Amino acid sequence: MKTENRLFLKSILILTTLLFVGWGLKNKTEIDNTKSIVVLVKYKTQPSKENETILALISLIENVKKEPHFVNIKLHIDPKDRTNILLYEQWNDELYYNSKHMQTNHLQKFIGDSKNFLAGPPEISFWKVEKEFK
Repeated sequence: MKTENRLFLKSILILTTLLFVGWGLKNKTEIDNTKSIVVLVKYKTQPSKENETILALISLIENVKKEPHFVNIKLHIDPKDRTNILLYEQWNDELYYNSKHMQTNHLQKFIGDSKNFLAGPPEISFWKVEKEFK
């Protein structure tokens, strides 16, 4: 009888642990729209520097993906004018984006290097999610 009680208690403990772990993982993937931010970054490359710019952005994004509060980035190229590049970024913490993200070594390096391939500073705009439809 004692063995059955121990087995029962272990089963309950394991199930409870799994429920809490699953609940914690679910909450980490949800985005709190009160803190989240969408950032649009428009770049204009120097003539004939489109490929160099794209490679530099891909390298930057590979590092940015490792940052906390990163959700996703989509890199868009204007099909009629490849010197126009747009990043659509989603972050789950606006304060982090505007402070620690902007100070990262990889972003500061990109900003310094960008003088070699961008026509000027990017145009940056910030957006809040009002409602999401799926």
